[in-house]
Amino acid sequence: MNKKDIANIRKQFKLNNHLMNLREIFNVYVKKESGEIYHQVSQPFQMLDQETQELFLTNFKKVLTGNLDAKLFELKFMRDVEYSTQAILFEGLKEKLTEDWKENMLQVVEKMFANTAYEFDTVVTFIRGEYRKVTKKRDLEYEQGGDDEVYSNEFVLCSLNKTDQPKKSLMFDYIEKEFKSYNVVDPIINLESPLSGFLFPAFNDNAADVNRILYYSGKVNQPDINFIEEVLNCEDIITAQEDKDSFDLILREVIGDEVDSRVISNVYEEIDKVVQENIENEESETPMLDYRDVERILTVSGVENVDTAKVEHAFKSVVADETHEFKANTLVPKSIKISTKLADVTINPKDLKNVKYITYEGKRCLLLEVDEEVVVEGFRLETKTL
Repeated sequence: MNKKDIANIRKQFKLNNHLMNLREIFNVYVKKESGEIYHQVSQPFQMLDQETQELFLTNFKKVLTGNLDAKLFELKFMRDVEYSTQAILFEGLKEKLTEDWKENMLQVVEKMFANTAYEFDTVVTFIRGEYRKVTKKRDLEYEQGGDDEVYSNEFVLCSLNKTDQPKKSLMFDYIEKEFKSYNVVDPIINLESPLSGFLFPAFNDNAADVNRILYYSGKVNQPDINFIEEVLNCEDIITAQEDKDSFDLILREVIGDEVDSRVISNVYEEIDKVVQENIENEESETPMLDYRDVERILTVSGVENVDTAKVEHAFKSVVADETHEFKANTLVPKSIKISTKLADVTINPKDLKNVKYITYEGKRCLLLEVDEEVVVEGFRLETKTL
C-alpha cells in the first residue's frame, strides 16, 4: 500500500458515510499479566451512541496514521505456517454469522497474549466492514460514474489499546455547593494512542491483497517483532531508520570519512529529484535505488573515483546483498542537525551546501552563508569581512 491508498481509506472513517459500512464491532477486555479474557461484547457498530462511535472512529484512524516503514508497515505473510493468522482472518471475513466471526477473532486474541504479558489491562477491538471507492467521477452529461460504479472490498481492522487508571481529583458539587474528592475506579480505555493494530487485507491499485497485511506500530521505528512474526506470522521487515542507517554506511564506505558539505547536499538533491519525478508521473510504486542508481547519484554529485565494483562491494559489506534496493523517499532526512559543544544547528538538507567547515586564525569554525541580516535579541549583528 502506498500513502495515497492508506489516506483514501483513513478519510472514510467518519459518521454516516455510505462509502464505509462498518457492520460489527467486537471488544475484548483482557486482564494484565494473566492474559485472561475478562469480558467480551459484539454488536452492530450503528447501535453505539454517536459519541462512542466518534471515539472509536478516531481510534481506527490512528491505526492508519503514520509514515510508511516508520509506523505503518505492509507485511507479507509467511507461507506454510500452521494455524496461520492469514487463514484465520480470511475465514473470518467470509463468515456470515456473528458468532462464527467472533470465534475467529478470539483465535487472534489468543495468539496475541500467548507469549506476551502487559503491566496493564488491555482492550482488543475488531471491526469488520465494507470499504467502497468510486471508480471515476460522475459524468453529469451521461449520468455515469460516481456511486454507480465502485470498487468494493471487505476488511477487518484491529486495534490494541491500553487502559489507564484515572487519577484522584478535586471536584465542585453544584448541588451541595462544596468541594469533594473525586475518585473513579473504572479504567479508562486510551483510544488516542493504540499500542498496535492492523488492517486486513492490504489494498493495492483498488484491489484486495490477502497475502499482505498493513501493520501499525505504536512507536516510530520500533515495530514489535514478536507481534509481527508470532501473532501475524509475517516476514521480517526493515524500518525506514534501519534502511537509512545502512545507506549512510554505504556512502561512508564509498566516499570515506571526510566529505565536502556540497557533495552531501548534492546527493540529497539527486535523490529528491527521483522522488519528485515519481510524484509528477503519478506512479503508485515507490521509487527504488539499487547499486547502479547509487553509483550514478554519487558520480553526478561530485564524488571522485566512483565505479560499479566499488559501490557493489559496499552493498555487499553493509547489507550483505548487492541486489538490495533502497526506498528513495526514506533516504532524505527532513532536517540535518549539526551538534557542537557551543551550539546545535538544524538546517534543511538542500541548504547544507551553504555550510562550510573552515579554519580561521588557527581555530575551527562553522561558516553559514545567509542572505539576510542576523538579529539576536533585537540587535542586528555587525558584519565583518574575513
